[in-house]
This record gives sequence, structure tokens and C-alpha cells, in this order.
Amino acid sequence: MKAVFIIAAIVLLVFLSQLTLSAEWTGADEQAELAISDINPHYEPWFSPIWEPPSGEIETFLFSLQAAIGALLIGYFLGYYRGIRHARNA
Repeated sequence: MKAVFIIAAIVLLVFLSQLTLSAEWTGADEQAELAISDINPHYEPWFSPIWEPPSGEIETFLFSLQAAIGALLIGYFLGYYRGIRHARNA
């Protein structure tokens, strides 16, 4: 039964990956910008970025680094408080 589940999961992943190969991946900020320009073509943004990364790869790296630091902090504090609770109960 476990092998059937694993095979079904692999087939599903291959199928979904084939669907997304032709899709264009954009961020939420780009999608919001397109939606705003559709609604109001004369819209002027209030702010502009202070610094823009030189390439999309660097932007992706910085975003991933930010996510990793956040995950480490959350994991540290969850482990710390769990350790305190475990020490109190022991």
C-alpha cells in the first residue's frame, strides 16, 4: 500500500511539473502592479525603491536568505521555550 502511495505521489508531481513548465512565474508585487495598471493606467507610485538588486538571481538569493534567517529565529525560540518547559517538568 505504501508503494502505491509513493508511485501515485511521483506521478502527480511529474504531472504538475509538466503543467508549470510553460507558466511564467511572477511575484505578488508584479501581479499587483499589472492589476493596478489595468484599473488605472495613469497611476503614479508614491514611492520608489531605495536600492534595486542588479539581477533577479541576487533578488532571489536575498529573499531566500531572509526566509532562512526568519526560520532559524523561529526554530531557535520554539526550541528554547520547549526546552524550558521540558526542564520544568523533569
